Amino acid sequence: MSYELKLFINGAWEASRSGKAFEVRDPATGDRVGAAESATAEDAAQAIEAAHAAFRGWSGTPAPDRGKILKKAAALARQRADELGRILTLEQGKPLKEAVGEVRASADALEFFGEQAWAVEGDILPPNKPNRRDWVLKQPLGVVVAISPWNYPLLLMSWKLGPALVTGNTIVAKPPTETPLAVGMFTALLHDAGAPAGVVNIVTGRGRDLGPALIQHPHTAKVAITGQTETGKKVMEMAAPGLKQISLELGGHTPMIVFPDADLVKAIEGGVLRSFRNMGQICNAINRIYVHNSILERYVAGFLEATRKLTIDHGLNDPDLGPMCTRGGVEKTMAHCSDAVSKGARLVAGGKAPDGEKFARGNFFEPTVLTHVSHEMLVMREETFGPIAPIMGFDTVDQAIAYANDTAYGLVAYVYTHDLRTMLRMAEELECGTVGVNNVAGGEVPYPYAGWKASGLGVENSRYALDQYLRLKHIRLEL
Repeated sequence: MSYELKLFINGAWEASRSGKAFEVRDPATGDRVGAAESATAEDAAQAIEAAHAAFRGWSGTPAPDRGKILKKAAALARQRADELGRILTLEQGKPLKEAVGEVRASADALEFFGEQAWAVEGDILPPNKPNRRDWVLKQPLGVVVAISPWNYPLLLMSWKLGPALVTGNTIVAKPPTETPLAVGMFTALLHDAGAPAGVVNIVTGRGRDLGPALIQHPHTAKVAITGQTETGKKVMEMAAPGLKQISLELGGHTPMIVFPDADLVKAIEGGVLRSFRNMGQICNAINRIYVHNSILERYVAGFLEATRKLTIDHGLNDPDLGPMCTRGGVEKTMAHCSDAVSKGARLVAGGKAPDGEKFARGNFFEPTVLTHVSHEMLVMREETFGPIAPIMGFDTVDQAIAYANDTAYGLVAYVYTHDLRTMLRMAEELECGTVGVNNVAGGEVPYPYAGWKASGLGVENSRYALDQYLRLKHIRLEL
């Protein structure tokens, strides 16, 4: 079955003005999955205009009614979770159970933000004269351009759709070219749930073709994007002349630090899971593992044992790991591995494509473990976005903190220890927006998710995300 996605503008599915579409292929086999329209700058402008025209009516809709539509869309997504999950696996590669889980988590995000309809509150300020009254309102921005990446396209789009829509903004969604199908279908469910025409619009195509038209349009009030740090910088440049508001959730280089008093079994399980899940293609995947030298040998042995048990196959067969999404990702992973080995690292697992005919046409790569690594290696400096776990020893808490903070990024860090003093030092001194202590569960919708340093600007998730889509207005009344 082939899946064909058109543009969704002003409540209707439309063909692109270009008359062209781009193919979507299965990263496990190279087979055609479907196609999406190649939108033009004129298509993008039409979508922005439709969202602008719908803004007055949508922003004037009572917030609880907007919340009901989000919650209904969540219910529709859950009804179609198996279907959308299968499509997502075919275009992205992740195991089916994880793809279906992503659909359900995306529905949870819409429902969570639907329930935040009552959370947008103003203030009454003390007057500075007897005959004055002062209060503060929070009002929506206008048209929001939402751009999601290919690694978690539904989930990361839902993190933008939910807070933007419940606060009264309208949306033009730009799915990724690698994985446009499931996220486009998911986003359109908001219209099916009752969002009026123009409130939610979807355009597909290359970012370099659509980015300027979407970001620089006079009616665009805000851009919210998850992507690479370099992409975020380009968005800032394009948004600057119009003083557009932006939210950027960008790259990471996540450390995990294991102290000698840690639960070693949990630290190994967490390390393997967060290093290799989705083939390491997660912004909060573990990029560097620092283990106290007194337990380093035992940790590496346990990590290798757990890694070798991981299964690799087509995502529809529900293995532990599917293929990587892009060939470019495989090539970058190989380059980082080769660079590390050339500089003295020891390759103790993986480092190549798995053997076998069924892997020959896909973007498969074995989960890879490196030891004897140093910060001179690319894998310890740059975000690989692939299944490599470099493991390095340390001796003191100060050394661990210095190693962990020795990066331009600051998204997430993970720490394993039972010592309260160490926990507090790590939680307070690690330069990142999220610190997980004795767990690797970062990025859940009820809790704030913020990037520090080169990992972004603004906050996603939680009630704190609502303010990213609102502006303040002071009203002074003189009696």
